[in-house]
Parts: sequence; C-alpha cells; structure tokens
Amino acid sequence: MPATNLTRIARSKGDPRIERKGPSSLTDADRLARALGWLSIGLGMTELVAPGRIARTLGLHGKEGLIRGYGARELASAIPTLSVNKQVGLASRIAGDALDLATLAPALHHSNPKRHNAAIATALVAGITLLDIAAYAGVKAAHRREPGSDRDYSDRSGLPRGPQASRGLARKDFQIPPDYRAEGTVAAELPARAS
Repeated sequence: MPATNLTRIARSKGDPRIERKGPSSLTDADRLARALGWLSIGLGMTELVAPGRIARTLGLHGKEGLIRGYGARELASAIPTLSVNKQVGLASRIAGDALDLATLAPALHHSNPKRHNAAIATALVAGITLLDIAAYAGVKAAHRREPGSDRDYSDRSGLPRGPQASRGLARKDFQIPPDYRAEGTVAAELPARAS
C-alpha cells in the first residue's frame, strides 16, 4: 500500500485527496544517509539486547560491556543521521566504524576459533565504512552553501514577477468580507477605514 493511501486515514471528508506525490527534494546521498541511520538503529538495538551472543559469535569473550557501549553509540549516531544535520551523524558513524574495526582486529588472530566469523564481520564493517564515507561526501556536497552566494530561484513559480513586483499586492485589493466585519461594541472601538 503506497504512503499516499495511508494518509487518507487521517484526513477529514472535506480534505483534498492526494493522488500522487511530487518530486522529492532528497538527494541520493540523503536517501543513503537515511538508510544508514536506520541500520544504526537496528545494529544498536541488537548490540544492546544481545551483546553476549555477538561476543560468542565473533570470539570476543569478555567484551560484552564494550559491545553494549557500541550499541549505545550506534543509537546516538542514528539520531543526527536521520535528522536534518546528517553530516554530524555520518561523521560519528565513520568514527564508530574505525572503533569497530579496531575492536575486530584482535579477533582475526589465528588462535581465535571464530576468526572466520570475525573476518566476515570485518568485511561488512569495512563495506559499511565506505558507504558512510560516500554518504558523508554526498551530503556535504549536496548541502554546501558558499559564503555570500545566493541561490538561484528564477525557475520557481512562487513569485513569477519577482519579489519586488509582488510586494503589497495582498494589501492593494484587500476587502474585508462582510462576515468578518466587527459588530456591536467592538465595531465602535475600531478605527474607521478610509475608502
């Protein structure tokens, strides 16, 4: 069921129907950042709930508290990654990936019977790190504002004749509808309008 169908549940009878969504202002980097933010939530919850199982699977016995702390870190980085300030969240994800890789490095030792699992986890973290870096670079480039530069809105139709020609138009032909006019004692207190 498309999201436009779900919005009909909360609408009143007189509200217009949404037939289709317009173009999104989100860039591909914004969408990637959103996906990485949701990944952080899922991974963070898993690390908080099952640190012992993760430690056993990777051969990181005795690191359960560290894994639980990494889960809290994942959740903390998910919040800004899913918000407007994606760069901060993505930068914290990149730093967290470096910590994850450093934690997984000892698990790759030949004495670890679970080193195969640790190698898979290391490859996954390395891949996600590359995605985090790509998302960070893309979000930074897409939302960059040069100091002193103005954005070009000439292709927008909100003010087709420009802002100068549009100033005062609402006041120029403004007439108070009869059903909005004050009556009784309030009307006597209002200043008279010049015609």
